Amino acid sequence: MGSEEMVEKRVIKVAALCGSLRKASFNRGLVQAAIKMCKESVVEGMEIEDIDISELPMMNEDLEVNGTFPRTVKQFRLKILQAEAIFFASPEYNYSLTPLLKNAIDWASRPPNVWADKAAAIVSVEGSGRSSQYHLRQIGTFLDIHFINKPEFFVNAFEPPLKFDQNGDLIDEDLRKRLQHVLIALQAFTLRLINGK
Repeated sequence: MGSEEMVEKRVIKVAALCGSLRKASFNRGLVQAAIKMCKESVVEGMEIEDIDISELPMMNEDLEVNGTFPRTVKQFRLKILQAEAIFFASPEYNYSLTPLLKNAIDWASRPPNVWADKAAAIVSVEGSGRSSQYHLRQIGTFLDIHFINKPEFFVNAFEPPLKFDQNGDLIDEDLRKRLQHVLIALQAFTLRLINGK
């Protein structure tokens, strides 16, 4: 092929965390839609893994024995460490992020902090406001998580037209395009951090 040799495109590993436990959660629907976009090459060069945080014990330093973590925590921390970027789907509970998501963040922040220097994006389906994302950004500042600033992604799923089906799957094409823009921005920002630019 001479000078036109095929160069394998770098694939960014992304860990996706959903702050909702509900089976048909709209926020989980955004995670699943993002995963599908990458698998179907709507967004190329990204691989997203949905990380289960539902089995993590409540954060408790007493569970750290001789510098080691419980098995589920250790596995979770390794997933975050190996990821190059984080995709948060953060619903809003009482103007803040959910206990489920906060618990996962706290476990991965235990020394050594495995969030440090990760690129990240946040998407949210919420009905009352935008506080959860801003609280998450505040936490990220302390933990050295680098969030993309634009595009922001907030969805009020309770305004017509219907955006998700009864299974929680994203069916709105405009939202799908907005989600695609978020993923492309996250990819570009991650590459800049990796390349030191």
